[in-house]
Amino acid sequence: MIQNQEKAPARGEDIIAGRNAVSEALKAGRTIDTLYITRGNHSGPLSVLIAKAKKAGAVIKEADSRKLDSLCGNANHQGVVAVAAVKEFSQMEDIFALAEERGEAPFLILCDELEDPHNLGAVLRIAECAGAHGVVIPKRRSVGLTYAVGKASAGAVEYVPVVRVNNMAATIDELKENGVWIYTADMDGQPWCQVDYTGPAAVVVGSEGSGVSRLVREKSDFIISLPMKGKINSLNASVACGVVCYEIARQRAGLKSR
Repeated sequence: MIQNQEKAPARGEDIIAGRNAVSEALKAGRTIDTLYITRGNHSGPLSVLIAKAKKAGAVIKEADSRKLDSLCGNANHQGVVAVAAVKEFSQMEDIFALAEERGEAPFLILCDELEDPHNLGAVLRIAECAGAHGVVIPKRRSVGLTYAVGKASAGAVEYVPVVRVNNMAATIDELKENGVWIYTADMDGQPWCQVDYTGPAAVVVGSEGSGVSRLVREKSDFIISLPMKGKINSLNASVACGVVCYEIARQRAGLKSR
């Protein structure tokens, strides 16, 4: 299925424009995060390129020609612009292997439809600093490992495994089958600091606008909340993630609270 595109990322060093350039990038094994094509233009030779990109794990999105022009600075894109990933995606097994290598209970961060590259970059930085073993993002309705994400991560993208999955709810089911407890940050939950995170844990943070999806919330083992004392009722997603992740780090390090 080709996803209609509403918002394209800002131009960066990860942009590849033109059919031949994109084809050669795929042939060379470069990881493509997203392939943008002109809306309605996916027949003939372009269909072969789309099939190759899909096979390589890229997300295919339709956009109007003006957005493609904007992406590549009005270069001759021939209706095709690719956004290359700054790092190859990992597999879920890599996260569990890293936890085993460190002799620690698995600690994951699940980003449910996080679309702001600065937020995802900040989450990767938090993951690296707080000792998480990996970050999971959905394939659809989420920013990928773009140049902007890599820059916002301050280098953390090089050290934190990032797994991209087709379905976050199904992934949660698989994690629970493997003994991982799901802690979702959302409203109307129990205080974030009154929960035991010392076992296998996955923290779920929601999108900037709508938070976590209903199905993800329903599948969670715990709903955790931070106190909101002001007139607005939510924090930036990466800020909330940081607070929760450092509570996990504190508990796992055996540090006593006063």
